Amino acid sequence: MDELVMLDLLDAEEEAEEVVRVQRPRADAIAILSDVQFKNMFRFPKELFRIIVEVLSPHMRPTNRASDLEIPIRILIALRFFASGSYQMDVGSNLFMSVSQPTVSRCISEVSDAFNVPAIFNRFVRFPHNFEELDRVRMGFFEKYNFPGVVGCIDCTHVAIVAPPAEDPDRPGHLYINRKGFHSINVQLICDSNLKILNVKASHPGSTHDAFIWNNSNVQEVMRTIHAERRGTYFLLGDSGYPLRPWLLTPLEVEPEEGTPEHNYNCAHKRARASIERCNGVLKSRFRCLLKHRVLHYSPHRAALIINSCVVLHNICMERNLVEDLDEFDNQDINDGLFNMDMENEEPAAAHYINPELVEGRRVRTALIAGRFINN
Repeated sequence: MDELVMLDLLDAEEEAEEVVRVQRPRADAIAILSDVQFKNMFRFPKELFRIIVEVLSPHMRPTNRASDLEIPIRILIALRFFASGSYQMDVGSNLFMSVSQPTVSRCISEVSDAFNVPAIFNRFVRFPHNFEELDRVRMGFFEKYNFPGVVGCIDCTHVAIVAPPAEDPDRPGHLYINRKGFHSINVQLICDSNLKILNVKASHPGSTHDAFIWNNSNVQEVMRTIHAERRGTYFLLGDSGYPLRPWLLTPLEVEPEEGTPEHNYNCAHKRARASIERCNGVLKSRFRCLLKHRVLHYSPHRAALIINSCVVLHNICMERNLVEDLDEFDNQDINDGLFNMDMENEEPAAAHYINPELVEGRRVRTALIAGRFINN
């Protein structure tokens, strides 16, 4: 049989099966499930789901045919996948979403595209745009951790994906193999003291070092500009995998003697920086498709859109103080793929060259320790 004819027959067969599925009575998840059951299945209370539908609907394909799934059902299918991370067949065979696996895949693509529309993404994920917003974030860290000047904590986490094509001319598959030996995207996150994500960058292969991602991010340039205007008063906190800069403070590389101002600084730095670890834990526990052992079976581009979608949903939850219970997850699974390397002394081989930004970073950190952590 001609190949084109065969494809037409398969398409017609799938469409016919889809019509049967759509005409089959489908349980109304909102009406039947209790609030607790609905939240356990989809990670959102019913009233918040209605808001999500309202936000996404203008950016989704309208329901035109009798066989089309309604927009709320398409969104539920995607949310269930984000929440469970299980194979699509599990989602498609659910009582409330009885559809074919190709349909599930289309729903995930459509919903993740909608979440990445700038009008939606930039509404929910945004780094502070002015000093008033920066000051609110800074006050949050100061009130919680007694650490002045902090406008965010930064770290990277790995999200496992299936092996991309080895022959890709731009980014061959081997670039996605991280130090732990699995294929991943290395995702940069910056959060505030309330675990809201201020910035996400999910475009780099797993072999990319955290510091490289940071040095090529827009926020790096934003922080450099802020420092030029308000020297030494606004900075991020990062671990030793990042280069010390006047706008990105890292721990002292040699553990100081207990009771010294330097020791007080390191302890306070660790407490405040734990925000990003908790943020990553909450994100991955709520959206288990991001956990290492689930593995996103998508291209790097589609996986990045899914990651961004989960970040938007995470922020929607955090704005309403909906925090997940992390007890059932261990840190190894949540934080797997975080590799630290002392970057402070990584300078060019030329002995006469000293990076002026490193020198200024040391000056800012030393002044902060002397002015704030002597009597802690």
